[in-house]
Parts: sequence; C-alpha cells; structure tokens
Amino acid sequence: MMPTDCLPPLSLYIHIPWCVRKCPYCDFNSHKAGAELPEAAYVAAVLADMAQEQPFTHNRPLTSIFFGGGTPSLFSAHAIGALLEGAERCFGFAPDIEITLEANPGTAEQQRFAGYRAAGVNRLSLGVQSFNPKQLAHLGRIHSGAEAQAAVIMARRAGIDNFNLDLMHGLPDQTPADAAEDLRQALALEPNHLSWYQLTIEPNTEFFRRPPTLPVEDTLADIQDAGAAALREAGLGQYEISAYAKPGKAARHNLNYWQFGDYVGVGAGAHGKLSHLHEGRLAMVRRWKTRTPEHYLQRAGQPPQPGSHFSFAASTEPLAPADLPLEFMMNALRLSAGVEASLFEARTGLSLKALEPTLGRLRDQGLITPDRLQATPLGSRFLNRLLLAFEPE
Repeated sequence: MMPTDCLPPLSLYIHIPWCVRKCPYCDFNSHKAGAELPEAAYVAAVLADMAQEQPFTHNRPLTSIFFGGGTPSLFSAHAIGALLEGAERCFGFAPDIEITLEANPGTAEQQRFAGYRAAGVNRLSLGVQSFNPKQLAHLGRIHSGAEAQAAVIMARRAGIDNFNLDLMHGLPDQTPADAAEDLRQALALEPNHLSWYQLTIEPNTEFFRRPPTLPVEDTLADIQDAGAAALREAGLGQYEISAYAKPGKAARHNLNYWQFGDYVGVGAGAHGKLSHLHEGRLAMVRRWKTRTPEHYLQRAGQPPQPGSHFSFAASTEPLAPADLPLEFMMNALRLSAGVEASLFEARTGLSLKALEPTLGRLRDQGLITPDRLQATPLGSRFLNRLLLAFEPE
C-alpha cells in the first residue's frame, strides 16, 4: 500500500448535469431536464464511476464532497443519500467531512432540505444571484427574491445553518444602488459564506450571442468598492477572489482546490486531479469524464475503454513537471492570504529554488509578498500579468 502522508487531502466532486432550464449566462455543463429525470440510472452510473476511481485514491478518506451542476437539488433526498452512502463505502469519510449541495431556492427544492440533511448534507450553496425581479428575469432565473429568503429559513429549520449564497453584480443596466440593495438583502439573511462575483460574458452562452448592456468600468469599480466595504462591516472576510466568509467558515472544498489538493470528479463532464508516487517522486494526472448525460449513461455497464481502467473517462492526461508552477500558482494566488512557501514543494514535488529568480523579480515589482506565496494588493489587481511569469518557457 502506498503511504498517504506524502499525498494531499482528497475531495470528491459529483456533477448533476440537469437544470429546469439553461440560464443565458451559464457556460457550465448543464442540460435542460426532460419530463422525467433518469435519476436511478444516473445514481447507478455515478456509483460505478466512483468504484473505478477508488484504486487510484490510495485509501485516503474524503475531507469534503461537493454536489454541483446543473441543479443537484432536482434529485431526491433518496438519490443524494444513495450517492453519499456509496461514497462512504468506496472512499471513507474524514470525521469532520464537509458535504455541500448546490440548490435552487425555488419552493419545490426547499421541501427537500430536511431530507438532504438527514442524508448527510451539512452545507448548502443557494444560487440566489439577485433579489431584484428585473435582474432575475434578465438572468433567466425561475425563483423570486421572496423564495430565496424563504429558502434560507427552510434550510435553518432543516438543521443546515452552514450555507453559502451565490450573488452576482455587474448585471445588465445595474446601478451601484441596485447592487448595494442586493447585497443588503443577502447580508440581512446572515449567511456565513457569500460568493459575490461579477457577471462575465462567456463563449457558448446566450449572453455571448446576444450581449446585454452591462455597467461601464467606473460603475463596476464603484459597485466593487462599496460592496467590499459592506462585506467587511458585516464580518465576512475576503479569503479568495470572489469568496467571503465569517471566521472559520471558508469552504473547505474550495480551499482544497486552491491549495492544490486532490479531488475525484464523477458524473457527466466532471474533472478530477489525483496524485501518486512514480519512481519515488510525486506525479499527477487530470481526468475528465464524457460530457453529455446521454453518453455518460451509455458508458454504464460497459467495460473500460481500450487501454484504460475507466468506462466513463473522456481523457486522462499527466501533468508535466514544467506545467506545475503555473498550475499551482493559478490556484494558490487566488487566496487572499496565499500559502506557505513550503506548500509548493509538498504539493508539486518540485524544489522552490528553481523559481527563486522569478519570485525575486515579482517581489521587486511589488507583486508578491516577501515571506510567502501571496499576491500583494497590486499583484491581485494584475493577477493575470503576475501568472504569466510562471508560464513554461
């Protein structure tokens, strides 16, 4: 058995790919649900997917699980429970595991919160995006602001008081006053975590094909400055580019990503990264699963692909050592506090000495702090420029 003390913590991402309808800004792997979801067939396929991944995790227990989508709350509590029972059998759970489920704030999903809690979910991420009815219509959301507020009440009644609210700003024709009101209503619900991020127009979305009128740069800057001040006053510290949390309530699943931990990805289109020892050195592979739900379900029950251990994988790709500095920094430098310099060697197996000339230049330019791998305020402002310094030659 491979020793696990040299390998990073392990998380599990489970992708549920269906939504009631596709939002015009969304570029995630999500698909409009039909009259009936193939819930039982999909659960069986994901459990088979987990079983094929398990030998490559080297018996590390899961420290976190995240159900993302799509809209995972379209699945019943029974289905979520079956997936969690399977995950525990397959991988094992750390004693304080964090289990997050993304949920639509709509009334139908709220009725399931108690069942999710009984199944083992101990954290919700509610996709609010806005409380403004005009903005919700722009964004193609199917809930109301009142339903979003009711969802928080229902979550607490179900025994889930650890929750995140997703909230966007920079929305079509949004004014600083509009954005401030959205944030005021979100903070009034006293979340212990808030994902507050600017709407961006991504390729392969309806907004890309028919762009809405978005606020100008000066307005966006005013929204950002006022919002950051309001969040600080509410006691939510910014620990990542678009994530704010009360002390001790940062999302452990997300932290594992940013600290270059390992994660298994199961479900249609899910991505994973796993470390192993190769000739006494740390090595990593990325693996992603076939994207469409139909093809993913067709792979269930089929033997592994030729030359592979996996039925569901679309591709497996080793991470080249030359690419690891950029891969690591793209994650670690998103964190407001950065990471200890020693984590680079622990998570990549590479010596930090080789990066010292680059780090020295970045420190001289005021982009990285002198005592850890952390972007300065200036470096955070020009993060893309900062990351270019780590691109392989």
